[in-house]
Amino acid sequence: MYAKKSLGQHFLKSERALTVIVESGKIVPGETVLEIGPGTGALTEKLLATSCQVLAVEKDDNLYELLKNKFQKEISSGQLNLIHDDILKFIENSKLKIENYKLIANIPYNITGAILEKFLSSDHQPVRMVLLVQKEVAKRIIGDSGHGASRIKESILSISVKTYGTPRYVETVKAGSFSPAPSVDSAIITVENISKVFFNNFSEKDFFIMLQAGFQAKRKKFSSNLAVICDKKAVLDAFHKLDLDENTRAEDVGIETWQKLAENLI
Repeated sequence: MYAKKSLGQHFLKSERALTVIVESGKIVPGETVLEIGPGTGALTEKLLATSCQVLAVEKDDNLYELLKNKFQKEISSGQLNLIHDDILKFIENSKLKIENYKLIANIPYNITGAILEKFLSSDHQPVRMVLLVQKEVAKRIIGDSGHGASRIKESILSISVKTYGTPRYVETVKAGSFSPAPSVDSAIITVENISKVFFNNFSEKDFFIMLQAGFQAKRKKFSSNLAVICDKKAVLDAFHKLDLDENTRAEDVGIETWQKLAENLI
């Protein structure tokens, strides 16, 4: 089976990586796991072996037929529900109504951001996510790590993810672990403790307007960026109250401070 570049397909062949992904999911027999883009079914097979219920959404026509034949028994028993659809359209059409499910997948790199946004902001959030993504994207999601020149600072992506849950870098997966091999290494990440508790005291929509404004002009001070959408005096008062330097950049501000600023400004 040939991988399609247009769909960002890279089939994971590393037994170790597959095992780590499944173990990171902390799967309980009988619970529901959503897999995006199961490909040739290598991860699907290991998920099914945990006695969970698998909902697998595959866009590719040929792979869908391959999976339908490969897992006839599991489909017939009801353990595997194989859907032929584009995952983003599947979500947009409100077909995802399951509760208390986990999202575990080797996702297409070109829709990583869209998948994170759609699932984390959904009214039907997964309780846990285990994703295989590009290594550099994984680092950006985790954010605020390392020291000196090697430090990965916060970004719109990292703060967006952290408003909904706790991201963790599990381990690196080398490019040679895939067929065909991508041009870069990948990484397994988890997002745990997923909820919308962060937004208990202010609007989710308004917070993301504030987040976009905060990172709007990277060379400008964080306080100046926020003053574009908020009263300047209110911004300075909030900074003073939180003992935050007026010259601070948005990339140096952690999720706890973002939350406190939102409580003072929204």
